[in-house]
Amino acid sequence: MKLENKVTLITGGAQGIGLEIAKAFFAEGATVILADVNAEGADASAKSLDGTGKRAKGIRLNVTSSDEVENTVKEIAQAFGGIHILINNAGITRDGLVMRMKEEDWNLVLQVNLTGVFHCTKAVLPIMTKARGGKIISIASIVGAMGNAGQANYAATKAGVMGFTKSVAREVAIRNIQVNAIAPGFIQTAMTEKLSEDVKKRLSDQIPMGRLGTPEDVAKAALFLASSDADYITGHVLHVNGGMLMN
Repeated sequence: MKLENKVTLITGGAQGIGLEIAKAFFAEGATVILADVNAEGADASAKSLDGTGKRAKGIRLNVTSSDEVENTVKEIAQAFGGIHILINNAGITRDGLVMRMKEEDWNLVLQVNLTGVFHCTKAVLPIMTKARGGKIISIASIVGAMGNAGQANYAATKAGVMGFTKSVAREVAIRNIQVNAIAPGFIQTAMTEKLSEDVKKRLSDQIPMGRLGTPEDVAKAALFLASSDADYITGHVLHVNGGMLMN
């Protein structure tokens, strides 16, 4: 039970990587709060983990609203006695070549993927600072490190998450708060399921391990960073990509 009694807030927790992280953390004793704009999905996913609602709860949260994030974080902390771990996982894509990209698609991706990370991190820091400890883990992406044609907006946000992570880590290290990021490669999610078999094969051919990653691969990395095993690791970007990018 590596995370026994640890209250964990997971944004974008209704499905995919967020839900897989919730499953892994729940199995290790954590209380998980699945926050998502899809309130029904978050609630259903939480109930699939714990029908009693004592250790898993689904809530609606729009990470682009600073007021909503601040109020929700305060409510969670009061109801559960604090927030020990934050997983910044909420994210969207609006792909397109830059010359044709609509400004609203650029702005929306930045609001969710980067400003949302800022809102949630800022909201939990007073709670963690008072408790003299905490873990913040943000989900970045391999494209934030290497770029990807047609995803300039998404890549910019994920590169931003990496820089944000390192800066915040320096600010709060003395408070015993570890701030890290995970940069997944191409993972089998609802997003990649939309790709054709030919595209999936081309992606797999670029990966030395010969396969796309799974949400479980990312969840295991998150579990490590959230546990006491990683107490001396901060400001780090952990790449989980099967060798597609080696730093």
